[in-house]
Amino acid sequence: MLERTLAILKPDCVRKNLQGEVIARIQKAGFKILGMKQLRLTKETAGAFYAVHKGRPFYDGLVEFMSSGPCMPVALQKENAVADFRTLIGATDPKDAADGTVRKLFADNKGENIVHGSDSPENGKIEVAFFFSERELV
Repeated sequence: MLERTLAILKPDCVRKNLQGEVIARIQKAGFKILGMKQLRLTKETAGAFYAVHKGRPFYDGLVEFMSSGPCMPVALQKENAVADFRTLIGATDPKDAADGTVRKLFADNKGENIVHGSDSPENGKIEVAFFFSERELV
C-alpha cells in the first residue's frame, strides 16, 4: 500500500547546502516527490508542528532550531514510505545511526540532525497536510 511521509530538510541541512545531496539519496531510494518547498518557520509554526513534544525537555530548543533558518518540507510517497524513510535517514542521534544513512553521513549531533521523518503512517498524512494542500501535491 502506498504511504505518504514528510521529510523536512532542517535548517542545518540548508545552511550546509546539502539539500541536493539529500534529495538525490531520497530519489535513489525509490521515493516519489509529491511536493517540495523552501520556507522559514516562525517559532509559532514550528511550535505548532512539534506540539506533540510540548513539555518535553528538548521542545524549546527544537522550536528555536527549526525557526533559525530556512528549511525544506518534502512530501514523499512509496510503498512502506514511513519505515523505509526512517531506515534511509538513520537514528535520531548520528552517533547511533547506521553507516551510510543520511544522519550518519551529514548530521553534527542529535539536536541538529539534518532531516525530519514522520514516525507513523498516520502522522505522515497529518504532517504532509500541515505543509501542503492536496492541490500542491503532484
